[in-house]
Amino acid sequence: MSIKTAIVLGVGPQEGLGAVLSKQAAAKGLHVFVAGRTLAMVAAVADAIKAAGGHATPVQCDATDEASVVALWRQAEATGPVDLAIYNAGNNMPGNVEGMEAAYFERCWRICCFGGFLFAREAAAHMLPRGEGTLLFTGASSSMRGRAGFAAFSSAKGALRNLAQSAAKELGPKGIHVGHVVIDGGIGGEKLKTLAPQYAAQRAEEGRLIDLEGIASIYMLMHSQPRAAWSFEIDVRTHAEPW
Repeated sequence: MSIKTAIVLGVGPQEGLGAVLSKQAAAKGLHVFVAGRTLAMVAAVADAIKAAGGHATPVQCDATDEASVVALWRQAEATGPVDLAIYNAGNNMPGNVEGMEAAYFERCWRICCFGGFLFAREAAAHMLPRGEGTLLFTGASSSMRGRAGFAAFSSAKGALRNLAQSAAKELGPKGIHVGHVVIDGGIGGEKLKTLAPQYAAQRAEEGRLIDLEGIASIYMLMHSQPRAAWSFEIDVRTHAEPW
């Protein structure tokens, strides 16, 4: 009997959500296909999983390229049925409406939403014949509301949430659990600490950096929910975050 697999698309540094999601999925006994744009990063995460006794395969994948996403799913399914699929692509891309270049806006939409569509379509194609599987999307505060200075990101994340909700209503009755995780606040990972160290330090002092392991545990919880008690959406923030 083949081992069940997981796909995590949108994996970056070791101290990042994609990496922690991959490691927690591997700890559940899944063979994880660790996918992202930078091969060196996904390979490092896969190596860490294997060093801990788990199973992982690194895959360089562009979430916005149809052929790349199709190939990722085919590779994973050739190893074993995909039981858990997580779309984690899409970094925060700030910018004002005034003066924003069209290409920048489109790029944000392609990463956050169009890539999510490609991923969801392939999940449906492979999971529906079995009538089971979990498909989860990473959301943000911007999934729920627009904000000045974040026109591209807010619109793209809002669109991804609506895509996920549509997929949940379409695929749920057919046995596929589709969920959306709203991360409401800064994540205590390498990206924020590197790109905005003073901001990260201040948020850490205020108790407002969300723990990576804690976030990932929400995804695993949703994956383990019985069919009679599925959640579509869970939001996660620190105790100190105003909302």
